[in-house]
Amino acid sequence: MKRFQRTVEDFTCEHCGASVKGDGYTNHCTQCLWSKHVDINPGDRANACGGLMRPIRIEGSTPDYFLIHECVRCEKQSRNIFGKADNMETLLSIAKTVAEGKVAKRLD
Repeated sequence: MKRFQRTVEDFTCEHCGASVKGDGYTNHCTQCLWSKHVDINPGDRANACGGLMRPIRIEGSTPDYFLIHECVRCEKQSRNIFGKADNMETLLSIAKTVAEGKVAKRLD
């Protein structure tokens, strides 16, 4: 089975309403950085959960940041690369929130 399927699709973020132009690797909103739990393997759109995935923390360092998302429905966590089009202010806000101890810090 393929572990990654490139799926080019534009979408409207269900969390903030931003219009996002996909490039085949886009899996989260470039503005609020929220995602949607739709994949079992990246790009396959085979997961029936469909819950929104909130960004809970950041890993890595300049320039290779990774977003850790957690599904608000099933609590599944995933790791996704921070893209060039992603909002740096939102990334910094998430990092600050984590530093202040307001967000879960575990990764299953």
